[in-house]
Amino acid sequence: MGEVLAGGVTHYPALMGTDESMSWVLRWTLEDPDIPESAKDPAGWPEAMRAEWGDDFGKAAAAAHRERQLGGFRKVRAALDEFNPDVIIIWGDDQYENFHEDVIPPFAVFAYDDLIAHPWQHVKFANVWGEPAGTERKVAGHREAGIYLAGKLIEDNFDLAYAYKPLHHDSLPHSFLNAIMLLDYDRAGFPYPVLPMAINCYGRRVISFQGGRSRFAERSNPVDPPGPNPSRCFDFGAAVARAALQSPWRVALLASSSWSHAFLTDHTWRLRPDVVADRRLYDALVAGDFAPWRAVTTAQLEEAGQQELLNWFCLAGAVSQLGVTPKWSTFVETHVFNSNKVFAIYPPVARS
Repeated sequence: MGEVLAGGVTHYPALMGTDESMSWVLRWTLEDPDIPESAKDPAGWPEAMRAEWGDDFGKAAAAAHRERQLGGFRKVRAALDEFNPDVIIIWGDDQYENFHEDVIPPFAVFAYDDLIAHPWQHVKFANVWGEPAGTERKVAGHREAGIYLAGKLIEDNFDLAYAYKPLHHDSLPHSFLNAIMLLDYDRAGFPYPVLPMAINCYGRRVISFQGGRSRFAERSNPVDPPGPNPSRCFDFGAAVARAALQSPWRVALLASSSWSHAFLTDHTWRLRPDVVADRRLYDALVAGDFAPWRAVTTAQLEEAGQQELLNWFCLAGAVSQLGVTPKWSTFVETHVFNSNKVFAIYPPVARS
């Protein structure tokens, strides 16, 4: 059939928790002894950040932040339901979950069969649905599409890894499973087979910091080799779009990540994300201007705390290849809740 729908969401873990706990990353950062007290003082914060923080550590603002994200998820879910894909390819990052010291591939296709996921097995906070720790969730896979896609990409000069079963994780890393859970926030069920595509977004921090938070004093610790260049991810996404159009399936392409992360942004003392850098790329994405995207370097991405944006570089390359601009999009800005979030839906494209 060769028809492709593209879109993007976040996999923001705190959205699966309560409003009271949504600002926990900032609260944890404010306890860092190596961040100056002057930087921690709300009196010196941007006005929008002080307003979000309020006198309740962001609880009231969290409810509004949740509703804006849920609006995005529901719009993307409605577009998926209308399109009714045979498979959803999700670009996500692995934060020392499936890949450890034995191998860190830049790109990997998880050509899994159906599996049973345990969404709360690796989560320590109470979830918003009140689901018990032992909850199981079936996730449909699509091995045939994974084999097809890996073959097409190798033919297109992308030497990616592929797997038929998990390595160090019993099901799916959180960038994939969270996206599925949040796209089914209203618990209507999620019938679509997924084909996870892992990008080594965390690069220099994937083993040394296990793709997570650290204290400011640890920023000079030894690091790992970088992940794939942003321009390579852009080209990779374009190749995936070409392969999807040539396939016999209706394929949805989905980027799964927030944008800049406060805990990765040293120049803001890790207190807030880089709103300016995010807005610059967002405005270009909405306008279909990919020159700024192609010009971004790994060093610039790391400076802005945008490591996870490599998933969206894949999407940008895909929609550039497809020749489409967003049918709908929104930028959910925050200073307090760790990361800005973007949602997007592109019109479907059929093979001519």
